Amino acid sequence: MTSPRATGKVTMSDVARHAKVSRTAVSFALSDPEHPSVSAETRQRILEAVADLGYRPNAGARALASRRSDWYGLVTEIVTAPFAVNIIKGAQDRAWHDRRFVLIASSEGDGDMEEAAVEKLLEQRVEGLLYAATWHRAVKVPDIAHEVPTVLVNCFDADGVLPSIVPDEVAGGRRATERLLAAGHRRIGLITFDSDIPAAIGRRDGYSSALRAAGGDLDDELVVGGGATATDGYAAAVRLLDLPVPPTAIFCANDRMAMGAYDAIKERGLTIPGDISVVGFDNQELISAYLRPSLTTVALPFEEMGARGVDLLSELTSGQVTGPLQVVVDCPLVERSSVRP
Repeated sequence: MTSPRATGKVTMSDVARHAKVSRTAVSFALSDPEHPSVSAETRQRILEAVADLGYRPNAGARALASRRSDWYGLVTEIVTAPFAVNIIKGAQDRAWHDRRFVLIASSEGDGDMEEAAVEKLLEQRVEGLLYAATWHRAVKVPDIAHEVPTVLVNCFDADGVLPSIVPDEVAGGRRATERLLAAGHRRIGLITFDSDIPAAIGRRDGYSSALRAAGGDLDDELVVGGGATATDGYAAAVRLLDLPVPPTAIFCANDRMAMGAYDAIKERGLTIPGDISVVGFDNQELISAYLRPSLTTVALPFEEMGARGVDLLSELTSGQVTGPLQVVVDCPLVERSSVRP
């Protein structure tokens, strides 16, 4: 007679027969390790039978019965974007540590795809959702996401209802400026975004607060706005270097603009950090680690935000936390070679 294992169709009843217990006892032992009606000796016998036969519980059926699937869903705009990859890694590592799994869906920034992605994840009976953005901003999530606990990562709810995990843009901007102040610089330029996104507002506020705390005057001519590209950084750096008294250091609100600033500085025959120091923001490693000299920058904590998102989601699904909540994650300085007194 062919064994159930050989056919690949081992059932709970097969486990019960092998362990010489009832099917109910098997169900209790596998669904609740502390179930009072199953003795330690019986549970051990059942687990040995599971191992002998190669039994694998049906995840869908188990989720229906227990209302738990051990799965979280993660929706993000572009799965392959560098920052999204880091959020996913942080979430997956933390979930795996808790013996949970993350199902990932990409919306490609399309509203219809986003709603379909959430719906498909809910069909898999995920216990909760992570919604991750590739840049920090207010978002409006599909209404169906409210059917399960949902945490926003690197973004926040425009309606102020859902909890979120966001980077501390203000502290990051302050930390970048303080690094330049600590090196003795007092005339510090800022190349910033010409927009009202949280990164622009927060990083400029951090810059201003650090200068004020150091007793310095805020000089509007040292703040130059523009887009977020290397070309924009180049143009902004040219404007700063053309001032009658140019800055001795520049804080760039992202690493791409810092890359453009490097070109403008070197075109003038100046050296970094010998003549002028530069600090970036984001820690986009394909840029910051490979510029020459390598760029001192402030890191956006994508992996930590992904991990903290899973932590908060676990608390929500277990009923430990209710209501709107925002967790602000620190942005650390990454010291390299672009700052000198």
